[in-house]
Amino acid sequence: MESMDGLRFACVPGCIKCCDVDGFVYLTEEDLKRAANYVGMSAASFEEKYVYRTRHRLRLRKPRGRQCPFLLDDGCSIHPAKPTQCRLFPFWPELVEDRERWEETALLCPGIGTGRLYQIGTALETAGEMKRAYPVMY
Repeated sequence: MESMDGLRFACVPGCIKCCDVDGFVYLTEEDLKRAANYVGMSAASFEEKYVYRTRHRLRLRKPRGRQCPFLLDDGCSIHPAKPTQCRLFPFWPELVEDRERWEETALLCPGIGTGRLYQIGTALETAGEMKRAYPVMY
């Protein structure tokens, strides 16, 4: 059980459990540009190859049988330029603001409940970055 004044989390090296769950990886326009630059492509070329765009959202296309085109067995191949959603996990509003969901996610993520103690205010501030990055989702 986490402390009521904070949440413990430390990413476990080599773990890709949070990346390998069913769902989508959403991007901001900045995420798209940063990832494209990282892999040496123009934003337009990167988008054409890897991104599905709707009126209100951008998300990575899912390759057959995988969750993300950049997820390898040993981790994220674009880790230094990974999308905001990935970078902020597990400090998402739906997890930070709901103790039960945080604890459910801990069953999947071995880093939750270990490592550094993040004060609840800091965790909520980080969750706020998610809300600003993906306003249509919150």
